[in-house]
Amino acid sequence: MAILMSLVIFVAVLLVTAFIGMRLWVRPKVAIERVTGSGSELTFKIPNHPSLILHDLVKKLGAVLPASPADVTVMRRRLIRAGIKGDSALSILYGSKVLLGVAFPLGMAMLVAGSAADSSNKMLAIGAAAVAGFWGPNEYIKIRAQRRQKEIQRGLANALDLLVVCVESGLGLDQAIVQVAKELAHAHREISEEFAFVNLELKAGKRRLDALRNLGERTSVDDLRKLVAVLIQADRFGTGIGQSLRAHADFMRIQARQVAEEKAAKLGVKLVFPIFFCILPSLFVVTVGPMAVKIIRELLPLMNGV
Repeated sequence: MAILMSLVIFVAVLLVTAFIGMRLWVRPKVAIERVTGSGSELTFKIPNHPSLILHDLVKKLGAVLPASPADVTVMRRRLIRAGIKGDSALSILYGSKVLLGVAFPLGMAMLVAGSAADSSNKMLAIGAAAVAGFWGPNEYIKIRAQRRQKEIQRGLANALDLLVVCVESGLGLDQAIVQVAKELAHAHREISEEFAFVNLELKAGKRRLDALRNLGERTSVDDLRKLVAVLIQADRFGTGIGQSLRAHADFMRIQARQVAEEKAAKLGVKLVFPIFFCILPSLFVVTVGPMAVKIIRELLPLMNGV
């Protein structure tokens, strides 16, 4: 009897809880209207985040700043080499130059306002802050482009070996480029993005020669340009792609070994100054120090006594 009463109470509580949940929490009618699109339309107000407001402000400032077409072309090429390919990237760059070129002098003026320095030094500091704020974004883009080029250079050997394997296994060059982009997406993201962009250009209708030339111009990496030249020559003269890639891979491997040997040969010369300024003084303290202390304590009093 006790078990039957417990079962009845459990079923009753379960039904009441399910009914309350369906009525107050799940609300199937609202869910059905939202899915089907019927009923009253709900309007949502998207909150304005401060970062979005700053982004729009920088874009507007970049649109106001005048720039020559030659400078626009150069800066757009630098942005592409840095991996920034957005439509508003150039406007944001120019807007950040204007914003930082105004904010840095104002901040420096507030810092040196209460100092006891000369007025000429204060003006020099404010001018230096203005120059740093205006040219700082350019240097940032330059450093980022150089870092990306180093990452592409680092992953090019693996990409070339994988490209050789794909081509010799029977894939065409276009399919091999797609496969390399997929396989290196996590290990070498930069070169994977470039190969994926080549695939997108091929799908858009560009010729393979133009897409490969754009790859070399976009990255501005010498070894990648050599690889592009090898692929273009192999495609133009009808030679085997796999054989050409394997020969180029052997050449790059020998070149990497020579670069490593060159760095190892320079290591002895580069270690001269750290050894002279960092290791030798501590070595002199350890070896000559106790003898100098003994001379000062024992020999000098004897010489003064004589």
